[in-house]
Amino acid sequence: MRFFLVCGSVGVGGQGLVWDQGQDPLLKSIKHLTVDSKVSSRFAHTVITSRVVNKADAVREATFQMELPKKAFITNFSMVIDGVTYPGNIKEKAAAQEQYSAAMARGESAGLVTATGRKTEQFQVSVSVAPAAKVTFELVYEELLARHLGVYELLLKVRPQQLVKHLQMDIHIFEPQGISFLETESTFMTNELAEALTTSQNKTKAHVRFKPTLSQQQKSPEKQDTVLDGNFIVRYDVDRPVSGGSIQIENGYFVHYFAPDSLSTMPKNVIFVIDKSGSMMGRKIKQTQEALIKILDDLSPHDQFNLISFSAEATKWKPLLVPASTENVNEAKSYATGIRAQGGTNINDAMLMAVQLLEKANREELLPAGSITLIILLTDGDPTAGETDPLKIQENVRKAVNGQHSLFCLGFGFDVSYAFLEKMALENGGLARRIYEDSDSALQLQDFYQEVANPLMMSVAFEYPSNAVESVTQDAFRVFFKGSELVVAGKLRDHSPDVLSAQVRGQLHGENITFVMESHVAEQEEMFRGPKYIFHSFMERLWAYLTIQQLLEQMWVNTSSRGPPGGHPRPQHLPRLFTGGSSADPFFVFSKRRGWRGKDSLRALPERGRRANILAGRSSRRNTPAVPAPIQAPSVILPLPGQSVDQLCVDFRRPQELVNLLSDPDQGVEVTGHYETAKACFSWIEVTFENPQLQVHASPEHVVITRNRRNSAYKWKETLYSVMPGLKVTMDKAGLLLLSRPDRVTIGLLFWDGPGKGLRLLLQDTDRFSSHVSGTLGQFYQDVLWGPLDTADDRKRTLKVQGRDYSATRELKLDYQESPPGKEISCWSVEL
Repeated sequence: MRFFLVCGSVGVGGQGLVWDQGQDPLLKSIKHLTVDSKVSSRFAHTVITSRVVNKADAVREATFQMELPKKAFITNFSMVIDGVTYPGNIKEKAAAQEQYSAAMARGESAGLVTATGRKTEQFQVSVSVAPAAKVTFELVYEELLARHLGVYELLLKVRPQQLVKHLQMDIHIFEPQGISFLETESTFMTNELAEALTTSQNKTKAHVRFKPTLSQQQKSPEKQDTVLDGNFIVRYDVDRPVSGGSIQIENGYFVHYFAPDSLSTMPKNVIFVIDKSGSMMGRKIKQTQEALIKILDDLSPHDQFNLISFSAEATKWKPLLVPASTENVNEAKSYATGIRAQGGTNINDAMLMAVQLLEKANREELLPAGSITLIILLTDGDPTAGETDPLKIQENVRKAVNGQHSLFCLGFGFDVSYAFLEKMALENGGLARRIYEDSDSALQLQDFYQEVANPLMMSVAFEYPSNAVESVTQDAFRVFFKGSELVVAGKLRDHSPDVLSAQVRGQLHGENITFVMESHVAEQEEMFRGPKYIFHSFMERLWAYLTIQQLLEQMWVNTSSRGPPGGHPRPQHLPRLFTGGSSADPFFVFSKRRGWRGKDSLRALPERGRRANILAGRSSRRNTPAVPAPIQAPSVILPLPGQSVDQLCVDFRRPQELVNLLSDPDQGVEVTGHYETAKACFSWIEVTFENPQLQVHASPEHVVITRNRRNSAYKWKETLYSVMPGLKVTMDKAGLLLLSRPDRVTIGLLFWDGPGKGLRLLLQDTDRFSSHVSGTLGQFYQDVLWGPLDTADDRKRTLKVQGRDYSATRELKLDYQESPPGKEISCWSVEL
C-alpha cells in the first residue's frame, strides 16, 4: 500500500476539512481539532491534528485544507486510519509532480500546496471516508519567527468550516531573554468567544489557550454554522541585553541572536525609482503617490535623496542628490503629486541612472561620511522598452552596483515578473517584496520603507573561535536595520570549551565597532533541559532550517532570472532533518493504490480550485422603520455625565479643517479630525494613545492602527479582537470599533452609512475624563451650566461652557449608535 502527497511551502496556518458538496453536513463531522504550537527561542514547532468521522451509510469525500505561512517547513504529514498510520513518502519535486499527476489520473488520493494570500499558502489533501470510518490527519511544520519592526508574529489561520466538539489551540512560548510584551489579535473573535481565550505569562514563558465550546462557536443558537473563520495572531518581543546579543546553546548546537537597540540611525542616501508606465494608471499610481509623500515626510534631515520616474524613458527629479530639508521634501512631494502614468517600461535605463547618481555623488565626495546608499525600485510590469531581456538587465545592474549599494525591489500586483525582481534584489544585497493590489497598498509601501528606513550598522560580521565551532550558517550581513534581527546558528565541536565567546564587528557612522559576548555551555544546556513543554532538540532543527533556506537562496541567485519551473532550485546536500516538504520545493508523495477497498477506502478528489467564502453579515441590532430623509445623524453625539438633560448633539457648521476634538493628558489620549464643511463630514478621525504608544487612523475606506512604525489596516465591518498591554481593540460586524482601557474613557469609531453618511465618534464612560480635558468636544466635559428654557420657545436654552455661551435647540436627530437607518431621538443640538 502506498500513499502519494505532493506539497510545497507551508507553515503555521488555518485548519479546515471540507466535505463534498451536496451532502448532509450532519452526517459527517470533525470530532477533534487541535493546534499545539511550541515556540522555543523564536523557533516554532506546530502540530495540527484533525479527526473526522463519517456518520453516513455511504462513502463520503472530504478535503483536508490548511493555510500555512510561506516560510515554514513541513516536517511530517500522516493519516491514521483505524489505528494504522500511513506516512507520506518524500520525493524530489519534479518526480513528485509527475507521480502526483499519474496518481490523479489513476483515481488515487493526492494533495497539493498552492499560494492563497499575502502570508500563506494552502495545503490540501482529499480522501474518501467509508461509512463509520474514522480518519486522523496530522501535520507538523516548523519555522523561525522573523523580527519585523520590533515584533515577532505567529500567524494561525482558523477555518474549521463546521462546529467541532473538541477544538483547542495552545501556544507555548519560551524565551530565555525574557518576554518584554505579548499581545493577541483575532479577526473572528466575539465577546462570547473571548471568554474561551486565556493568556498567562511570566518573565520567560507565556501560554495562550483558545478552547471554545460548541455554543461559543455557533453564529446563532438556531444555526449550526461556525463563527470561526479568520486569523489568530500572537505578537511578542524579548528583552535585549546591553551587548545587543544573546547566545543560546542546546544539545551541541547554538543560535546567536543580535539586535542592539541603543544604536543611533546612520544617515542614508536613497534613490526612489518609480514606474509611471501606462499599466500604473489609476489606483496604482495614486496609491504610490500617497505612499511616497508620506515616505518623504519620514526622511531625516541628515539624509540625502532623489527621485527617478520612468516609462519608456527615465527622468530624474534633480541632477544630484539633495539634502532632505523641509524645502526639498516639499518640492519633491509636489513633483510626486504631478507624476502621470503613460508609456512603456524601461527598467534598465532607470536603474542605471540611479546607480550613476550615487556613483557621481561618491566621486565628488558628496556622500556624508559613514552614510549608507539605498535604491528602492517600484514597478508593476515586465520591461517593455529599451533593454527588455531580464538576464541582461540583471547583469547590467549587478555590474553597475558592484556590491557598493543595496537594492530593494517592490513588485506591484501579479502582472510583474516577481522572480526577475527578487533575483535582482538578492544579487545586490537587498530583498524583494510583492505589493498586493488592495485598499491598503499605500500602507504596504510605507511599511516596507519603515523596515529599511533606519540602518544601524553596515558590514556586520560574526566571529567564533575555530576550536569551539565546527560550522555556522551565514555569518556576514551587508546592513542591519532597526527593528530587525540578525540570526546565526551553528554546530559546536565535540570537545568545545566550557564558554563560547563571540565577536560581532561592523561599521557605524564610518567607524568600526565591536560587540563582545559569551555564553556558558553548561548553564545554557541546563536552562533548555528544564521547561517540559518546549520542543527539545529544537536548536539542531533551527540550524538545519537556516542552512536550507540560505542554500536555496544562494542557488536561486545562481539560476536564471526566470527560475526553474515552479519555483526555487533544490540543493543536492541538505541537513537530514529537513529532507521533507519545505518552503522551497522538496515534495511529499502520498497515495493509495486503486485496488484497495474497504471501510478505509481512499480515492482522489479533483482539485476544485480556489473558493472564496464571502460572508455578508447584518448587524444584530434591531432595525427600526425608515425615518424621513430630512432627519440626519449629527456629527457627534455626546453623553454628558452628571447632567439631568438628554444627550448633546453637536454639528459643525462653520468652516473647519483640522480639529482638535479632545485631549486629556491625564488619560493619555488625544482625538483629532479633519472635517470637510462642504461635504458635512469627517474625512478622517485619529486617536493617539500615550500608553501604549499607538495611533488609530479612521477614514471612510478603512481603519489603520500604527504601533512601533508598523501599520495594520482593517476594513470596516471586518471583525477584530486585539488585546495588548493596557488596551483592547474590538470591531463587530456592524463596523463599530471600540478602544477600551481599564478605568479610562472608551472611544468608539464608526463609519455610518445611514442618512448623513460619514465617520462618527462615540464616547463611553465619560465620567472618567479628568479635569484637564480640553478640545472642541472636550470642553463639554468641563464645568457645563445649562440656562433656563427660553420663555418664548421652550425648545431653546443656553449652554455655558468655560465662559462661552452656546445656543442649544431641541431637535429630532438620528442616533448613529443604532444600525442604519438609525433610531429617531430628541436631543439638545449645538452648532459649532
